[in-house]
Amino acid sequence: MPLNPDDTIPTRRSLLERLKNWEDQKSWVDFFDTYWKLIYGVARKAGLTEVEAQDVVQETVITVAKKMGEFKTDPAFGSFKSWLLLITRRRITDQFRRRPPRVEFTKGRSDATPRTPTLERMPDTETPALESIWQEEWERNLVDIALAKVKQLVSSKQFLLFYQQTFKKWSPRRVANQYGVSLAQVYMAKYRVSAVLKREINRLERHGMHGM
Repeated sequence: MPLNPDDTIPTRRSLLERLKNWEDQKSWVDFFDTYWKLIYGVARKAGLTEVEAQDVVQETVITVAKKMGEFKTDPAFGSFKSWLLLITRRRITDQFRRRPPRVEFTKGRSDATPRTPTLERMPDTETPALESIWQEEWERNLVDIALAKVKQLVSSKQFLLFYQQTFKKWSPRRVANQYGVSLAQVYMAKYRVSAVLKREINRLERHGMHGM
């Protein structure tokens, strides 16, 4: 489902205020469950390994915890989305810096000396490309959160018929044959669940991804 490039996942101010209390474990679990896939996805697309990306998730959450008291929810101080990107970007850069130097030898000489291609080891994480990746993953995360909620609001059968068409790109006839239902049921499931998904995405955008 395409999203407007300007769409974001607003974060409810009340959650941000609760996160300033490190003892509020429920809010921190909520925060982690909501954002870890976003941070992990960006780290992987930036060129990190699975293990390195997992470290970025852990270290980003720890940094947020340490600096949450400094973040101001007043829009004049900038969005939480931009602040989280800044922290994630720095943790990604840290991972690249920790990589051991990759030694290369100059060809054509018997007494070749090793050298380290520093520029190849350190991708430019300050470029707009990372912001583009962040936006893409932010929107993907929004849809994932909405889908998780939709699964609680519709029947498992309706969701399956919808999911196979919309995300697996199965034809309506293939879905009907696979699950022994009529084409009318397949079409209706897609229509109904799509409407619920659209409503849930709008709700998240309007009230914040944590709003209930």
